[in-house]
Amino acid sequence: MNIESVFTALGLSENDLNNGDLVVTSPVNGNAIAQVKTHSAAEVDTAIGKAKQAFEDWKNVPAPKRGELVRVLGNKLRDHKEALGALVSMECGKIYQEGLGEVQEMIDICDLAVGLSRQLFGLTIASERPGHRMTETWHPIGPVGIISAFNFPVAVWCWNSALALVCGNSVIWKPSEKTPLTALACQKLFDLAAAEVGDIPDGLSQVIVGHADVGEQLVNDTRVPVISATGSTAMGRKVGPAVAARFGRSILELGGNNGIIVAPTANLEMAVRAILFGAVGTAGQRCTSTRRLFVHDDIYGELVPALKKAYSGIRVGDPMEQSTLVGPLIDKQAFDAMQSALDMAMVNGGEVVGGSRALEDTYPHAYYVNPAIVEMPEADQTVQTETFAPILYVYRYTDLDRAISLHNDVPQGLSSAIFTNDVREAEKFTSAVGSDCGIANVNIGTSGAEIGGAFGGEKETGGGRESGSDAWKGYMRRATSTVNYSSDLPLAQGIEFNL
Repeated sequence: MNIESVFTALGLSENDLNNGDLVVTSPVNGNAIAQVKTHSAAEVDTAIGKAKQAFEDWKNVPAPKRGELVRVLGNKLRDHKEALGALVSMECGKIYQEGLGEVQEMIDICDLAVGLSRQLFGLTIASERPGHRMTETWHPIGPVGIISAFNFPVAVWCWNSALALVCGNSVIWKPSEKTPLTALACQKLFDLAAAEVGDIPDGLSQVIVGHADVGEQLVNDTRVPVISATGSTAMGRKVGPAVAARFGRSILELGGNNGIIVAPTANLEMAVRAILFGAVGTAGQRCTSTRRLFVHDDIYGELVPALKKAYSGIRVGDPMEQSTLVGPLIDKQAFDAMQSALDMAMVNGGEVVGGSRALEDTYPHAYYVNPAIVEMPEADQTVQTETFAPILYVYRYTDLDRAISLHNDVPQGLSSAIFTNDVREAEKFTSAVGSDCGIANVNIGTSGAEIGGAFGGEKETGGGRESGSDAWKGYMRRATSTVNYSSDLPLAQGIEFNL
């Protein structure tokens, strides 16, 4: 499967690919693969206006009919899964199997959203006043702005848009400037679905391409009541206050510094497999990548050598080749950040295995690396920052409470896991005195969340929730209504007010 055939399968034309000022470079080989048009401030303003009008029309469509559009979109994704998965791999560098998995996430969230379109439940609440009925209902809120990162270039859009659409909203998507082609391809598939369903408002789903200024315009526009932003904590520090300043709502999915604790009773074979995928999957460029490992002293001498042996068998290379387990970093900036982090680890007494550049002769303009394991000395504090690269910091522990304390003593709070066969340790880790992350797993790694549960984390991860559970409420406004069907007008709290 070559890139030209992928473009053709996804309906991307010459006008889409070679008609602009933004050069798109593939991390696979460092070559330019397209040159796409960016949007001006005036064009972004027009897009937001269209989204506002589309919302006014779409909110009048019954939710189950809105779900029909998402159902058809899910089918278009099924029909184009291989091609879109390949484009994900070619544009962001993750291996093809992960690209296919990301498209499957899109299909799954469409299925969930279709069911949700018939389950936007409210509440009936007992009123203290006789002859009164009190209810709580949920209503569409308006255009939803979606800002996504390069590492999950399509799934994040679908997590948000599938829910936002069945909730009655329009969507505007600002993808990473590093991965605009997958966004344009998704818009093509949405357009196919809209044409099949028919009578879909113009501007219901739009893509705006550009750099930070385009995102800033979207974030600052009062016509967009909800901004869902996925990216770095530094980005979230700008987006959150800007949206709050205009009394908008932000759904923030930011950085992670995810840890795994491996207890003495753990199944070590399972633990090694989970740690390996968590640490090196997507070349360590997942928000849920495993960054820190806490190994009990009793099993340290067995687990760490087994992990190093597993690392030695990792196949680094072209992400489209079936035998490859780790593709490239996104760019030189990511490689330089990794090297700086490893240099700092060595300054702090860490023993580094791996971390060097790989395949430089074959791909001189791409940045492949050998994943790194860093054995750290005993410390009162673990690494506090997230480096978006395959670096795993390893620490010893002897007391579980101490391990949990060190695990939690970082600014981020996204994903976490413990490997243990002791039910007391498992229950403690998932309790209020255990992991302080939004995701706390037992005998499962930190990455690979299912769409049925709400996805997100606490602290500098931003507090946002996307995907399953009741995350749909973030895309709606809540109304409490009281109906008086009596002939009297009693006031709440027994207040008397007589004329």
